[in-house]
Amino acid sequence: MESKNATLNVPPYGHVITSEKWRDSSLIQSLKGGGVKILFESELGMADFLLPNKSCILYLSECDIIAGASYKRKLVRYRNACGKFQELVLIEKTRLVEQYFWAVQKFVVLELGLALLPVGGQTEASQLLLQMVHTDSKENPFSRRSSSGLLDPLVLAAVQQVPGIGRVKALVLLERFPSIHQLCNATVGELEAVVGQAAAQNIHTFFHKSTATGI
Repeated sequence: MESKNATLNVPPYGHVITSEKWRDSSLIQSLKGGGVKILFESELGMADFLLPNKSCILYLSECDIIAGASYKRKLVRYRNACGKFQELVLIEKTRLVEQYFWAVQKFVVLELGLALLPVGGQTEASQLLLQMVHTDSKENPFSRRSSSGLLDPLVLAAVQQVPGIGRVKALVLLERFPSIHQLCNATVGELEAVVGQAAAQNIHTFFHKSTATGI
């Protein structure tokens, strides 16, 4: 366990530390094509990628999700192992995963307090990682800054997953409810005062569907 945590070091700018299991993947080929230098590591623990902006990435594939509830143990171990990094979970949201997504989202965001972003597959995931690696700012734009007034792009992206909520409404919502937790705990009436009745109902249904359906 000690050696596992010792390997979680921040890579230099333009590099990504990657779990050895990804060596021959299309995701890695896309990162290389985008000008990223890959440093393979066999002892990253539960993490799949470490980025220069101090982001720690766990990738949940379609197979991970449909295989059963073992992904929950994986997520808990991941959260406990990457404490000094900004933890992000990428999940493949395919047609097969759709029926499980609400339960995964509830567990990752509400129970573990981690940031989650759905991706269509490895190509889309590589594009996101490239954006994070090549950010020009020295300040990590993906880090949580709940006490500062700075908007978290991961939260913004998550809110835009709600049907009918585009970037403009998402920005307005996050001015009033700056975290996923606050947004989930908001009543329909509170949401309606910000974005109107239809959008408020969509938001409430989106974040509470797992409970309503008994998942």
